Amino acid sequence: MNDTEYDAEVDLVVSSYPIQDDLDEDLLAADQVPQQYQEVQIPEVVKNFILFFHRNILENNVYELQAIYEHSFNKLTEKFYAKESWPEPEAISPLVNDDQVFLTLYRELYYRHIYSRLTPTIEHRFHSYENYCDLFNYILNSEGPVALELPNQWLWDIIDEFIYQFQSFCNYRNRIKNKTEEELAFLRDNSQIWSCYSVLNVLYSLIQKSRITEQLLVSKNGGDMVEAAGEYGSRPLYKMLGYFSIVGLLRVHCLLGDFTLALKMMDNIELNKKQALFARVTACHVTTYYYVGFAYMMMRRYADAIKAFSHILVFINRTKQYHTRSYQHDQINKKGDQMYALLTMCVTLCPTRLDENIHSQLREKYAEQSNKLSKPEEAMAVFEELFQFACPKFISPNGPNLDDPEVMNLTPFEPIQHYTKIFMAEVRHSILLPTLRSYLKLYTTMGNEKLASFLEIKPEELRQLLMMAKIRSRQIKWVSGTLLEGEYQGTSDLDFCLKEDMIHIAESKVGRRYGDWFLRNINKFQDILGGLELTTKA
Repeated sequence: MNDTEYDAEVDLVVSSYPIQDDLDEDLLAADQVPQQYQEVQIPEVVKNFILFFHRNILENNVYELQAIYEHSFNKLTEKFYAKESWPEPEAISPLVNDDQVFLTLYRELYYRHIYSRLTPTIEHRFHSYENYCDLFNYILNSEGPVALELPNQWLWDIIDEFIYQFQSFCNYRNRIKNKTEEELAFLRDNSQIWSCYSVLNVLYSLIQKSRITEQLLVSKNGGDMVEAAGEYGSRPLYKMLGYFSIVGLLRVHCLLGDFTLALKMMDNIELNKKQALFARVTACHVTTYYYVGFAYMMMRRYADAIKAFSHILVFINRTKQYHTRSYQHDQINKKGDQMYALLTMCVTLCPTRLDENIHSQLREKYAEQSNKLSKPEEAMAVFEELFQFACPKFISPNGPNLDDPEVMNLTPFEPIQHYTKIFMAEVRHSILLPTLRSYLKLYTTMGNEKLASFLEIKPEELRQLLMMAKIRSRQIKWVSGTLLEGEYQGTSDLDFCLKEDMIHIAESKVGRRYGDWFLRNINKFQDILGGLELTTKA
């Protein structure tokens, strides 16, 4: 991506943050709380905030709602509810005349706060699921489009949190050894709550209702999205929820281990398109590239994974001054650290030139691990450590059979361990390739037995290793079309052949291209090189 395209995305990030940073308590205080509500043990400023919040929901004032959602709510949380939950919805119901739509939205924030700051109980998990069902039923099953508008950031967070709580529940459900009989009975009697089917059904229903797939397809072919929007898709609420659900399905299918289907969900979303909708919300932007890159990595398309991770990490670096103003600052930084770890592994498995700033950050964060990854005796442990730190928290679609009397004695299935083993099996076959490559770069010809002795393996094993290196030097790389499409291309700067027990090494087209560029510009580097004599391979 060129600088102009980056600048366009940066402009989207800047414009997504409202100017109003401070909680305007004078404005809130202007709304007088009725006398009959004074007995509720809620701070006055919070009561006024709820009234102001409710009024702007009724008026669909998206600009004020964005300031309320991103700033005011978080400032009040830090001041009053850093270590306890917000007032229960029933306590604020009289303040908003028992407005069920507002209370459903408030509950979404209420339970999300419990998940992020406190420890949710099983009742919290169930009630939060029921609230999401109420919210999505209202949006999807009302007679005609609902008269509700919310900021894009909140709409993304609704989808993101819905998937996060589903993921959290799946992992909670699988760990049954420390659960009480009451909790087990609760899980046994409510097996359909947070089921994989219900979550997927919501996301696919939002996509279908909004006709977002049809809209994106029309836009992809140069048309106007409005032509295919329909009654629901023309409303920003439905359009953006449908769009964010596509990214949500990318994430869910990655969590379930179906990386091909995950990328298939992105067929009509063009990652390289200027002003793409996902770039309007930074968290969505980062999530999209994280899961696209991770899916590519698990499919052994390391060059495409490196491209995805590098793109979004450059973007994060260029917009980091704005992230400090976001309530998701820590989350974005953590996701960035995870992608640097994934990038470190990908570059080890598929050596590639990186952006200078990314390379510098990579060395700063993971220099020690990167050095160990090139040493076969230490690499396996480091690969496993980095993978478990950086991979998503995989889930199992089915929980344990709680009707089985022996279930308490069984070792729970840990999805993350399962996918770690799959990845490590791939790494194990490639563990000697960095060392092999380092030797090949030193020679133009080399005997098979000599190289085998350097690597401390048998000549027969070296032949297999060379064959594997040859195969791995070509990968499917995206050129155009959908993310699953691509062409087989060379990814290594070395090429070699084995003839009569003699290895002949030459630079590949990639290596020659960079070498030719360097030689063409050699005069520019004379001062730096200090008269150093250069030699090239024959």
